[in-house]
Amino acid sequence: MRAVGALEAANGFGQLLDIVEHGEEVVITRHGKEVARIEPARQPINREEVRAAVQRIRARAEQRKFGSFEWAEWKADRDEGRP
Repeated sequence: MRAVGALEAANGFGQLLDIVEHGEEVVITRHGKEVARIEPARQPINREEVRAAVQRIRARAEQRKFGSFEWAEWKADRDEGRP
C-alpha cells in the first residue's frame, strides 16, 4: 500500500491509476490523515465458471461416495453441547 499526499495525487493522478491497475492500493492523505483510498476494481463474477466449479465439486464428492448432505443433521451436530 502506498500513501500519497493530496497535492501529489492531484498532480499525478494518471500515474496513481497505473499503480492501482497493477494491483497496488493507494491511500491519499491530507495533513497526514487518510482521506481516500484507491483500490483495484473487483472483477465481475463469471457465473458459468462458478457453475462449472460446483459441478466439479459434486462430481468429486460422488466419486468419493460421501453420501447425502443433510443440513438439519449438520446443524444438530454443530449445536450439540452448546448451552
